Amino acid sequence: MTIDKKYVDQILKVCEKAALASSYLVGKKDKIAADQAAVDSMRYELNKINMNGEVVIGEGSLDEAPMLYTGEKLGNKNGPYFDIAVDPLEGTNFAANNLPGAISVIAIAEKGNLFNVPETYMDKIATGPIEKGLVDLDFTLKKNISNLADFLNKDVSSLIACVMDRPRHKKIIDELKDLNVKIKLITDGDVLGALYVSNPKYNVDIFLGTGGGPEGVLAATALDAFDCHFQGRFIFDNDKDINEAKEMGIIDLDKKYELNEIIKGDSIFCATGITSSEVFNGIEIIGDNYKSETLVTHKSSDFKNIIKRTNLIK
Repeated sequence: MTIDKKYVDQILKVCEKAALASSYLVGKKDKIAADQAAVDSMRYELNKINMNGEVVIGEGSLDEAPMLYTGEKLGNKNGPYFDIAVDPLEGTNFAANNLPGAISVIAIAEKGNLFNVPETYMDKIATGPIEKGLVDLDFTLKKNISNLADFLNKDVSSLIACVMDRPRHKKIIDELKDLNVKIKLITDGDVLGALYVSNPKYNVDIFLGTGGGPEGVLAATALDAFDCHFQGRFIFDNDKDINEAKEMGIIDLDKKYELNEIIKGDSIFCATGITSSEVFNGIEIIGDNYKSETLVTHKSSDFKNIIKRTNLIK
């Protein structure tokens, strides 16, 4: 089964509108308001679409509404059944402080094909297309770096690793420095960080570290369309997360998930720039129009491109 191509433009519009709504609050020092604007817009636009959609990756549970919560039904109840993953505003601090890298993100897949993840952390590793078995969460960092350098025919010192700048990553960062690997540190933006491996022009060979599980699934959906390598393992370090995982049917709490276990079948992924980054420019308002740039993938049609559009503000 495939997702009809007509949905590509519709999901693209949802993402653009959410980014536009949030853009009005860029630099206003209010990350909650910026996030809420994106959420409200995304919900409004999704409910116009001919589909039976359900949020499987959202912003918390029902009691945390008015965020787009896990389990929320969207669409006009007339059409195919889709799983939906959203991050209406990734990089809330970036938006609040007018810093690079704020994006609006959404992915859809056929019902049952998008992994429903707990709101917990995930160990992640991602690279561009590589041979199976070369890079693995179970390997030492040194082995992964050495194998990747050999495969890419590069010297280890010319490899670039993207890591989120967090105290929890000190050991990884120190080891990368010892190995003489170049490091691209990011302060936020778990999805965007993983997207850097999708194209050599972003000059990132490997993305690794611990970040949000929901963001891991969103990133994996995009990387799947680029035939990239991605693995994730959830971190369950408290009773609440363990119980939630078991309720979701996750029995093996130490399981390492491959890309094809996280996202199956066809999918559409969209990420629109709110503030500019190396991947795309942010929203630019010119009179009655706005310019947007969105990374769009549609797996079954092998479509993956950055769409630049100028639209009328309505």
